[in-house]
Amino acid sequence: MKKILGKLFNRVTIVAVLVLLQMLWLFDAFWLLSRYAVWINAAFTALSVLMVLYLIRKDLNPAYKIAWLLPCCLAPLFGGMMYLLFGDKRPGKDMRRRMERVAAKHTDALHQPEAIQEKMDGRNVSISRYLAQYGPYPALDHTSSAYFPLGDLAYTRILADLKAAQHFIFVEFFIISEGEMWESIYAILKRKAAAGVDVRVLYDDVGSAMALPKHFIRELESHGIHCMAFNPMMPLLAIVMNHRDHRKILVVDGYIAYTGGINLADEYINRASRFGHWKDSAVRLEGRAVWNFTVMFLNMWNAFRPTEESYAKFRPEHYAPAMPESDGVVQPYTDSPLDEESLGENVYLDILGQAQDYVYIFTPYLVIDNEMLTALRLAAKRGVDVRLVVPAIPDKKIVYRLTRSYFPPLLKSGVKIYTYTPGFIHAKSFVCDDRIATVGTINLDYRSLYLHFECGVLFSQCGMIADLKQDCLETFAKSRPVRLTDCRDSFFGSLFDDLLRLLSPML
Repeated sequence: MKKILGKLFNRVTIVAVLVLLQMLWLFDAFWLLSRYAVWINAAFTALSVLMVLYLIRKDLNPAYKIAWLLPCCLAPLFGGMMYLLFGDKRPGKDMRRRMERVAAKHTDALHQPEAIQEKMDGRNVSISRYLAQYGPYPALDHTSSAYFPLGDLAYTRILADLKAAQHFIFVEFFIISEGEMWESIYAILKRKAAAGVDVRVLYDDVGSAMALPKHFIRELESHGIHCMAFNPMMPLLAIVMNHRDHRKILVVDGYIAYTGGINLADEYINRASRFGHWKDSAVRLEGRAVWNFTVMFLNMWNAFRPTEESYAKFRPEHYAPAMPESDGVVQPYTDSPLDEESLGENVYLDILGQAQDYVYIFTPYLVIDNEMLTALRLAAKRGVDVRLVVPAIPDKKIVYRLTRSYFPPLLKSGVKIYTYTPGFIHAKSFVCDDRIATVGTINLDYRSLYLHFECGVLFSQCGMIADLKQDCLETFAKSRPVRLTDCRDSFFGSLFDDLLRLLSPML
């Protein structure tokens, strides 16, 4: 009975009920006003017309425009007001002001060494320059990279690096959940904090809402661990709740860093089974390029919990025993909804555009816009071996149906699609022509590409690229190829898919 009451009256349920009540009240108020005041009816309709004109003029993704143009045109009494309340994809003014102010202070710390581009394949220089200018996160050498094809394998190495930490540990994850993985990491963090190590934990409040105890922050702070929840859930009807910190960053002593698809929860290391075998990936960096992740974390931390004006003491050269020999060029980057730059998607599009031999892709979701769909199809039509691996066992059935709705046009263009039959693939990676790859947190869906704070690493001529390619080949062998005949559906099923595609930017 206690567990049932706990589920009924937890923070997420309470917030959801309060938001739903606000929505019902808002629609009821609109209806009453429009029913009893002709001039208000006309005003709401005029607002929808203005929103339609605004959307047509605004530089937005066409699919996002269409998703909002439809309610504005079909329900002019509500459509314009709904867009005014929920349609702006950018975070709230206070969040933008805080984060932009901190980032502007530390732009000079992210200087791009001019000579670095001479060490890169000529085809990779342009995308690297783009990331350095619009990220703005530089490409760096003197960095070694290790690829882990499973969260289980990364977990063992993470524990060893945490145990060896002497100066600081920065932890930033979308999900932290009680269980074996978190408890083992938490035990190390407590010991390190007690020994004087600067330990900071940053997690997403929505991502971890159902997975953590009520007084999680208070408990960590009592052990000397600084802790903060990003964008705390509030019982308010506001679009700002859509903007989540989906990044996965672990920095140890400024010269070791991890990122990838894994969160700090047991399913990511296959200690718990939710959707069959959990296939994920991670990368470990050691050396100069870790600096980018350190700045990413500190910018997010100092925007909401100001701690330091200078980041100089966190530079990798202060604590690294020795800088490793260069293994290609490594460029960690972050994508943010603070601007109108779809940086993560542009990296993917550039890789597809420059591919000559192959592009292998891991993604748990495939909810893409016309630009990405066209790029995938065009690459295949040019003779590039384009292969996608998606889950066989879905974690979200509606999103999985939406993912499958993109299969027919891709298959018809020559793209090869595989479903990971052992279970759920959560990895997010592109590898191309044995010379360029990216691994990170960015899914091929609207939330990752447009609404969330994300991160990734671009690798150019690095040894780990061969390891990622090998993982892809082994994963293809374990997966089931999708045939066009597998995609047949009823008339009403296809109609439902069309509706989902139309609304996909809002899901």
